[in-house]
Amino acid sequence: MSDTPRSSDERPVEVVELRVHGVSGAGPEQVLDRPNVHQVAGDRSGGFYRPRSGYPDTTGPGGVLLEAYRWRDLPSGTAVRTLSLVFLLPFMLGNMAIWMHPPGTGLPAATVKALCRLLALTLTAVYVIAVAGVALDLIAWKCMGSPRCLTGRNWLSWLGERPPGLRLAVLALVPVAAVALVWRLSSRPGSTFSTFRSPAAASGTHQLTAVGQWDGAPLVSRLRAIHVAAAFATLDVVMLAARSAGGRASVVVTALLVLTAAVLTACVVLVCAHPLLDRTTPAPRVERNLRRLQTVACLLTVAVVVVVAAEPGSWAAGRSLPRYGEIVSLLFATQTVVLVALGAAVLWARPRLPGGPRLRALGAPVIDAVAAGLGVAYSAELVYRVADVLDRSAPTAARLATSPPLAYKWAIFAFFLAVTVAAVACLVVALASRPARRRAAADIVARDHPDAPADAAERLRQVEKIIARARFTERVTPLVLTYAALAGLGLATSTLGLAGWYPGDVIDRWAPIPADLVNFGIGLGSYVIAAAILGLILGGLFAYRTPEFRRYVGVLWDLGTFWPRAAHPFAPPCYAERAVPELARRITYLTGQGRTVLLAGHSHGAVLLAATVLQLPPEVCARVALLTSGAPLARLYAHWFPAYVHTDVLHEIGERIGWRWINLWRDTDAIGGWIFSPARPGGPPPADGPAGSVDWRLRDPRGVVTPPSDTVPPPIVGHLPGASDPRHNEAVRELADRLRKTTPGPPTG
Repeated sequence: MSDTPRSSDERPVEVVELRVHGVSGAGPEQVLDRPNVHQVAGDRSGGFYRPRSGYPDTTGPGGVLLEAYRWRDLPSGTAVRTLSLVFLLPFMLGNMAIWMHPPGTGLPAATVKALCRLLALTLTAVYVIAVAGVALDLIAWKCMGSPRCLTGRNWLSWLGERPPGLRLAVLALVPVAAVALVWRLSSRPGSTFSTFRSPAAASGTHQLTAVGQWDGAPLVSRLRAIHVAAAFATLDVVMLAARSAGGRASVVVTALLVLTAAVLTACVVLVCAHPLLDRTTPAPRVERNLRRLQTVACLLTVAVVVVVAAEPGSWAAGRSLPRYGEIVSLLFATQTVVLVALGAAVLWARPRLPGGPRLRALGAPVIDAVAAGLGVAYSAELVYRVADVLDRSAPTAARLATSPPLAYKWAIFAFFLAVTVAAVACLVVALASRPARRRAAADIVARDHPDAPADAAERLRQVEKIIARARFTERVTPLVLTYAALAGLGLATSTLGLAGWYPGDVIDRWAPIPADLVNFGIGLGSYVIAAAILGLILGGLFAYRTPEFRRYVGVLWDLGTFWPRAAHPFAPPCYAERAVPELARRITYLTGQGRTVLLAGHSHGAVLLAATVLQLPPEVCARVALLTSGAPLARLYAHWFPAYVHTDVLHEIGERIGWRWINLWRDTDAIGGWIFSPARPGGPPPADGPAGSVDWRLRDPRGVVTPPSDTVPPPIVGHLPGASDPRHNEAVRELADRLRKTTPGPPTG
């Protein structure tokens, strides 16, 4: 953009520095680095703040007017919402995977999307199967059918002498309530998010523009109807399969089985019908038919419960609920097949990638494998732990009669094996890569501090360790891929329960591992899963109560809930559907008042601003500059979400704002990094054109010697925001000057 001189009758352009924090969830006082602030727009979940007038030092570097956008309560505002993220984690990961598909269109992309949504549907089925296993198999069938188990349990004994059908019908209310719970959670009135739907069409040409620009409510409503119908149909299959076991199926039971199979088939077909689900225009007929499918599934469940409770005739004998173990194994086998097909589809689409790392664009099958493995582990732990509680006082022989299905034992053992192997692989990779990382870190430190005195040797070694640790981020991808492969293999081995093979017997026969050691591993694996769940719960609580701790555990929540619900309707709601349009509206308002806006985003705030810039109209972009720090755009997002963040997208962002863009990064940062070129001495040459001047590398720490005015050497900043850093202030002044030079001031009137 060419310089436009201001005439003498024009006032200087007022620049507003709008700061957007990252996952640290800092308060507005910390973001603005001012003790006295007040809210000027928004609400408690997401609002805009400024320093209070009347206090000194209310402006920022270069005389800019300071303003902050606080969005930390959008993804996890209350303790209840934070804890819900722990239990909805498999759904969240399954939803995030669909956004990791390779770039491109056509049949490969459509196939990847269909398989991601199909796997998300199986996650709902796993959830229902687990709750049904506890209520119907463990309690209604096993415990209520055993006088020993009912001893001392008055809350169960009142139903213990009743026929099996009545017990199953009554306990079926538990999985029905579980389905109703996630149904309710996913359809709660979300005024926090729905208030800020943007009616305008996306102004950018890339897919990242879709994030926060579209109204996801119709798609979520359609997916919710399909998943609710599939959930009730899954419960129907469990009860009808048990009733029809042993060739005792009546005409009514057979008819209900046919109807249930038809509902499940319709759900599978509909969840893969992208033109039907992804329509952004109103489709009353589609919504009406999906609601009918949901209603039919609910009524079908009522009919199944009545038939199971009232139909006369004896039930098939057995220690476990008839055919329940086979259903669990078949479900795990289905997930394995879908994962294999998804991996093949991604490999089919990857040749269309314009270069990049070898493991790039494998995020969809990798994260879906992690989601499936985690969902199975959650389910197996729930069933295994309830069985342990019910049988804690029983002898070993009696425990075998009421133990969970073999598929769950295989799943627990596979999870334990995957975690163990992944931990060992992490240790091996860390040790093997340490020399190379330390050498690279030593070169960086030597260039940054060539004149360091001898007494600063300890401080230099500390800086080297932190830089070497930060460079481990590039080694994480193979480790995640390893764990995902083992999780997928664990799903496959769970199908061995169909043959009635115990993990200990099979491994003892084919490997030099005693069966007792395998059984010990299953028990230990159960405790590992319980510890992991407890750790996530405690992490969620500490993240809610302690902003400093949230910086470490909040990355997963904020990353997962940044993406709209496009695969799983029971995933946590997307905060970007509010944050991005709200930022765009505020920026448009400020520029409409004759001001210019300097957008300053740290960490994940830089991602929000990148999506926002792509949605601003050209006349607004002409009055906007961008300052990013600790930005994971190129280092993480371009790697895991290549269809939405890539070189062309980043260049369009720069072009839209006239390349008034500075990106600050540090070698000590394990999350953020450079975007176009490292701009590091001794590194590769800068990028061509104006992109080569975007990245500013900041030496961290600024010095390794204690200055005369202090008692400690300058701190190592790493990924922390650096709004008070003199070099950050220099970048603000630089961009503010560019805005004043290239933007005409408002007329004096």
